[in-house]
Parts: sequence; structure tokens; C-alpha cells
Amino acid sequence: MSRRESNRESDDERFMRTALGLARKGIGRTSPNPAVGAVAVKNNRIIAKGFHRKAGEPHAEIEAIRAASEDVKGATLYVTLEPCCHFGRTPPCTDALIQSGIKEVVVGQTDPNPKVGGKGIERLRAAGIKVTSGILEDECRAINDPWTKYITRRIPFVALKLASSLDGRIAAGGGDSKWITGETSRRLVHRMRSSFDAVMVGINTVIKDDPELTVRLVKGKNPLRVILDSSLKIPLGARVFKDTAGLVIFTTRLASPAKIKKVSALGAKVIIVPRSDSGLDLKRVLKELGKMEVTSVLVEGGGLLAASLIKHGLADKFLFFISPMIIGGDGVPSIGPMGLKRLINAPRLTNIIVRRIGDDILIEGKAK
Repeated sequence: MSRRESNRESDDERFMRTALGLARKGIGRTSPNPAVGAVAVKNNRIIAKGFHRKAGEPHAEIEAIRAASEDVKGATLYVTLEPCCHFGRTPPCTDALIQSGIKEVVVGQTDPNPKVGGKGIERLRAAGIKVTSGILEDECRAINDPWTKYITRRIPFVALKLASSLDGRIAAGGGDSKWITGETSRRLVHRMRSSFDAVMVGINTVIKDDPELTVRLVKGKNPLRVILDSSLKIPLGARVFKDTAGLVIFTTRLASPAKIKKVSALGAKVIIVPRSDSGLDLKRVLKELGKMEVTSVLVEGGGLLAASLIKHGLADKFLFFISPMIIGGDGVPSIGPMGLKRLINAPRLTNIIVRRIGDDILIEGKAK
């Protein structure tokens, strides 16, 4: 059974939208778990709400049951993701739902984990609980795109963020890049940082801009800070060393053992990966981050790193902030050389969303 009759559809969507709103509260805080929301409904009234707050803490279904204003026996539970049926950091949610007396469960997205998918639904049905799936499935799936990629491929979801002028430049010819976009856009980028597990830049961005890569303009958690530096050129006085908690630097055998020792002594974690034509083996970098349970990465620069990610098909989402500014052909291009000879080979985006952010324009899209 995938959907109900049309006369029940509007109620199902209404309650699932409430569950989606709850799930979004957990985005950026539940890794390596998904963001999930749940509401319990009885006599067409919501009697309980819950969402997963943090890995190791109760899942959304358990939060809802515990927060119920009355007995959930005979109620319908709306949950954005299929309830788990296995022991992880917490016990199976299916067992708790069966014991609670809930008569029906409405699921947005089935679990994408090939080892799990559908088994939670099977367990509930075997216990006599009616299960409907596929309600607002696309929306439920979208909020957990990073987790889905991680759980199925064990590498993080990669979002590439670029801030450029109207003519596609990220800095003036002399290197000045502060600030191309306005304060509203910069504040949004800090909010984005707090919703990703990690933020990543290339060494040229560190040398030119000396960023901290922390969340400052909004309230939120600091992501893991990842720097790609094939020969370990990073200055020991760089601002990222002000606080080395969550600082990871990927390098290659080109780095001198003495420099590795100095950087490690400052508190950064140094990981050596193989070299590639573009500097570091980016696929290996993503695999290493996956081993660290990093499910999502926001890449903020620079142009050479952006080009390499695109060429190798490693960027899943694109976030282009465009400022109403013209820099000229002597400025620094937002994306480095890609070796394209024909337009037919140019990567294209899909699922395009265009938004006004202050005086800037934000264009979002997914890799086609």
C-alpha cells in the first residue's frame, strides 16, 4: 500500500507537513543520524509532537510518545522516515510503537539503507499495525539528502558554495575579495555552515583570505573545518589555528615530516592521502571523511577546488551567490579551468531555485 484514497490525502499531507517542520529542527544536529519528525494524531487532533535532536538521544517516534497529552493507544503516528527496527545507539522504534498501542503509522520516506529499507514497515505490519507510506515522499527525502548519500555510499554529501560578481569573479585582479556579497548573504552562509558537518576550503583560500571557518554571525554549532593542502604550505600563524578543535588538514607525501609535526603540535589532525593531477585525491578525501561519520560538507573555495570537484562529478549541490557587482576580466574567476572544448560537455544543474538575498541573488541547483 503506497497511498490512501483521495478523500484522506489532504489530512495525511497536513499532518505530515507538521512532522516535516519538526524534522527540520534537527537538521545539522543529528549526524550521523537523519533528521526525523513525528506527530501522533487522535480523533483528527495532534496529541503529540517529537523530533530527533541528537545522535544517541531518543528518536522522533519515542519523543512523540513521551510528549503525548493523552494515551496514544489507538492513535495514528505520522513520521517522516520509516521507524527503525534494529539496535543502534538506541533500541528499535518499532518495538516501542507496537507496545504503545498505536493502531496506524503513516510514513513519508522508507529507509534508504539497503540493509534496512522496508524491514521496519514489515515489522509493524506483522504486529497488526496498518502502515501507509509515500506521503510527501519527495519532501521527506529532500531534507535527508546528505544522510541518504552517506548511508548508501559511506561518503558525505557535497555542497559547493561560491560567491561571485555578475561576471563570475570571486576577487579583483589584486586579490581583494572582501566583500563581494552583502551582509545578508554572509549571515545566511554562516547559518548554512552550522547545518553542515564540515566546511572545506583549499589552501589558496587560507593563504589569501585567512578565514576562521567558524560560525559567528548567527547562533549555531561550528562544523568540522577541513583544509586541502597538498604540500602543507599553511602558515603556522593562520587564524584557523586560534582554535584547533575540529580542524582537519589533508595533505600528501609532498609535505615535510617536520611541518607535519609542527601542525600536529598545534592541535590539528593531519591526514595523508594520495596525490592526483589536481593536487589531492578528492575521492579519497571524501572516503576518509566518511570514516569519520561526516555526512555533509560545505565547500567554500576556491576556484581550483571548485573546478576539480565539478570535473570529477563530486559536487551534489550548488549554491551560487551572485552580487550586483562587475569586476572585469582581470579578476579571479569563480571556477578554474575545466578543459571543456564543447558546450555539450558542460555540466548542467537541475532542480533550480532562485532567491533574492538582500541585494544578492542565490541560485541553488543539484548536479544533473
